[in-house]
Amino acid sequence: MEATTCNGSVDGSPIFYLVGIPSLPESLFLPVFFIFLLFYILIILGNALILVAVVAEPSLHKPMYFFLTNLSALDILFTTTTVPKMLSLFLLGDRFLSFPACLLQMYLFQSFTCSEAFILVVMAYDRYVAICRPLHYPVHMTPQNNAILAASAWLTALLLPVPAAVKISQMVYNNIALIYHCFCDHLALVQASCSDTTPQTLMGFCIAMVVSFLPLLLVLLSYAHILASVLRIRSQEGRSKAFSTCSSHLLVVGTYYSSIAIAYVAYRADLPPDFHIMGNVAYAILTPILNPLIYTLRNKDVKAAITKIACSKTLSEIRAIGL
Repeated sequence: MEATTCNGSVDGSPIFYLVGIPSLPESLFLPVFFIFLLFYILIILGNALILVAVVAEPSLHKPMYFFLTNLSALDILFTTTTVPKMLSLFLLGDRFLSFPACLLQMYLFQSFTCSEAFILVVMAYDRYVAICRPLHYPVHMTPQNNAILAASAWLTALLLPVPAAVKISQMVYNNIALIYHCFCDHLALVQASCSDTTPQTLMGFCIAMVVSFLPLLLVLLSYAHILASVLRIRSQEGRSKAFSTCSSHLLVVGTYYSSIAIAYVAYRADLPPDFHIMGNVAYAILTPILNPLIYTLRNKDVKAAITKIACSKTLSEIRAIGL
């Protein structure tokens, strides 16, 4: 990959200019703004609803739902890292970001991407212990162990992108560097640099492999054991019940890795930059908006808890009006 040619002074701190979606006409900026705003509101409300339901309903105080709250909080943070700036870009034409702000956005986007992958692995481990080692479940999945697993996932995800962020901070840019994206993505920052981009591209590839394929391998390994255990269950009812406890998580994993595949194919295929940008944007929005839908529609416990909370609130309002 060739480095960008430096035409101006590179002594001061650069300013980054977000090009957005190059071929998108300005007449469509407002409709795109409202679409992204709707998605963002749905993501915040859907994931906040799950957080409230799990915290407020004692029957959901279980390891599986503890990890679900981590996933919901993560989805809120993940989208808040990128979507507000995209909204500002499409509504106000606010395309400029300072170097520290752009670097922070790139780092947080990578960290939360890693966190999601690791939390999904922890959730797969929870299902593995519940189905394959049910007698050991109360011993292994204690509140202390759950907190350690979740904290380990978050901490590892916060540390993993640090080398890439440090290397990016040492690269040379024009005073005004063009970022062909809607937010500060690692690859877009590398391509905007005047420095040799080969080491950064290789590092980004290595991080992507660790974040994508290693967690996926662990998830698949967990479900291989789960499948073997379920097939040993003689009754059809027992098999269905065991599979039903995993269905929501499997759908979330499928959604997550499908969005990664879309972003990867858009990058590797010989397509215009718009497709790569839209692939990354779809990855940033698709999973966080589908996760709460999957868990509210597919999971009976979460659905019952949300219904209970809604009914309680309605009754309270009726009583207040009556008084």
